[in-house]
Parts: sequence; structure tokens; C-alpha cells
Amino acid sequence: MSNDGFDAGRLARLDAHFARYVDDGRLAGWQLMIARDGRVVHSSVHGHRDAEAALPVEPDTLWRIYSMTKPITSVAAMLLWEEGRFELTDPISRWLPEFAEPRVYDKGSSSQPFTVPAVEPIRVWHLLTHTSGLTYGFLNTSVVDALYRKAGYDIYPKEGVDLAETSRDYAALPLLFQPGTAWGYGVSTDVLGRLVEVIAGVPFTEFVNTRILQPLGMSDTVWSVEPDEPRLAALYVPGPDGRRVRFDPIGKYAYEEPKAPSGGGGLISTAADYQRFMTMLLRGGDGLLAPRTVGFMTRNHLPGDVDLSALQTGGFAETTFEGIGFGLGFAVVRDPVPARVFSTPGTYYWGGAASTAFWIDPAERLTVGFYTQLMPSSTYPLRPQLRQLIYSALID
Repeated sequence: MSNDGFDAGRLARLDAHFARYVDDGRLAGWQLMIARDGRVVHSSVHGHRDAEAALPVEPDTLWRIYSMTKPITSVAAMLLWEEGRFELTDPISRWLPEFAEPRVYDKGSSSQPFTVPAVEPIRVWHLLTHTSGLTYGFLNTSVVDALYRKAGYDIYPKEGVDLAETSRDYAALPLLFQPGTAWGYGVSTDVLGRLVEVIAGVPFTEFVNTRILQPLGMSDTVWSVEPDEPRLAALYVPGPDGRRVRFDPIGKYAYEEPKAPSGGGGLISTAADYQRFMTMLLRGGDGLLAPRTVGFMTRNHLPGDVDLSALQTGGFAETTFEGIGFGLGFAVVRDPVPARVFSTPGTYYWGGAASTAFWIDPAERLTVGFYTQLMPSSTYPLRPQLRQLIYSALID
């Protein structure tokens, strides 16, 4: 047994398990970092960051973290909240007037939708909890997301528009549901990024860089890289035979400085950098946020204190729903039993579209980050397997 409460043999079993995903061609490569009390107790890599160029995964490999950007954007908003710049119950139309009179989809087709007025304004806490009614174009589960695609918003925002115009475009589309009545994964955190820059009076990326990334020493966390950046892992999708296939049509966006930086999915980072972010949260804000703010963010904020299973709209999300609540920027474990995957109540987490994942377990003083580049993240059960193997290696 190691002196951090982990069994060394069981950790080796963990690495061997995920090595098989590379050895049989499902993943190109991966990186895992486990820390306790902010100190790294296990760090491992396997396979290639770029299989075609035979470049191995290395400790400083750059990964598209996609929706693992959302907690960073949520922290950015809460920094302003701590300054008294807004209240969570404030309507966002106070700063984003395009949302003054939202409409909600009622019936009809994407060619002839019928809408009704929203009976409740979209409030700041709705953006933080994905209860706003905003959705994603790539979900392919509703008339509303079809309208997003018709408007030019699929996986990536419409080309040539800035964050202000993107927000106005979203506001012109109908909501999937009345604000505060359901949970639906969508562009809420992208609109939150626009809200941050309007309230702060500086560009969103500048605020994130100067208030979060630089103070935490996250010097490798960026919004884009140069086309010849050798550290960036290539992006893959599963092929017809289950083996990964390189997917540059989406991967190429990492090389373009975004005109509309995505607070919901725009960052590129390293395992070491994201570990700094997780450690800050584990330590109760570590001077960046107040401890009680972190505690408040990581409670279940869903109406009625219910699980996601009671409010979810049936679309894709980076989480299971049973026994899971949602806080201000994170999924929160309420009870691990309904999902049949072990974790500790109070653990909070999220993941990214290319199968990256993290979680923070305050009770066990544990942080875990897993990085790979396979879209979509639901292709393989990487996350539940990580939990069962890591928690079974923790024996103190």
C-alpha cells in the first residue's frame, strides 16, 4: 500500500485496464492524474497523442477539454458574484437586453414552430444550472435544436460572429422549456460567458485569463494553438469497426483563434493545469474564491432538490441522471446507488465531448483527471470504469 491510501497493485490494474483501449485500437492514447490533498499520487500515460505521426502521449500533452471549460466559466461568474456585481436571481436581460422577451417552443415543426411567451425570465442561476431552456444544435432530439442548426449553430458557433452576436442569435431562438422547469444541456454557459464580459466590462477571454488562469499558474490553458503545435493531441471518432479514426474536420478548430470564445467548450489544457484548477476547488477556493462560495456552488440547486432524472429533457449530457443533482457549474452526486456506480455523496464533476473527465471528492480529499480525444464521449463507459477502478484502489 502507498502512504496515500492507495494500493499500488490496484493502481497498476487500473492502468492495465485502460491500456487495452489503446492496444485494441479504440483510443489513440490517454493520460490519467490522481491527487489526494492536492498532491499527485498517480500519474500515467499510454499510447499516442497523434497516432498517425507516432507521437506518444507525454505529461505536457495538450488536450481539447471542451465542456470541462464550463466549470471555469462558472467560477468566472462567481468571482463577479462575490464582488456583488449581480445576484443569482437577477434576470439576465438586465445586461443582455436581447433576452427581455424570450419565447418558448410549444408545438409545430422546425419549418413552422409555434411559441408562447416565457412566464419566467431567464435568471443567472438558470444559466449556471442548465435550467434556462437554451439547448444545443447537435443534440438532434427536438424541434428546437433543429432550429439552432438552421440558424448555423451545430457543434461550433456560426462562423464570423462574435460573442455579442452569438448571444443575440440564441435569444432569437425559442427556448426548449419554460425557464426553471426542467434541465437541458445547452449553450447556457456560452451565454454566461457573454454575461461575464458585459458585467466585467472586459472581453470574456481577458477576464478568464487574468482572474483565473494566470493566478492559478495555468500557463498552458489556451483558447487556440498554432497549426504547427506538436503537443496537441489529434481528435478521433469511432470507425465502423470500433477502431478510432482521425477526425480533423472538427479537430481543426483548435488552430483558429475564436471570434466567439466558447465559455461552454472552448479551452485547451493540460493535465497539470487542470489539476491546479481542481486543487483550488478542493482547498475551498484557495484564495481565489471564498470557501463558502465553493460549498454553495457544489450543492444541488435543482428546483425541489430533485435528481436530474426528474427534470432532464432526454437529450445528451456529460453525466448520468439517476442520483445526480446539479450545482452552479457542476454535476453533484446525491446518492451513488441509483446509477450503480460508486462515488461519494458530495462529489462534483463534469466531462468533455472528447471523453475527458474530472471529479473532485471532498470527503476523500481526492481529485481525478482523465484525458483522451475521442468523440463522442458516450462511445465507451470510460467514466464509470474509472470510478470503480480508482475507488477500489483506495483502501484507507
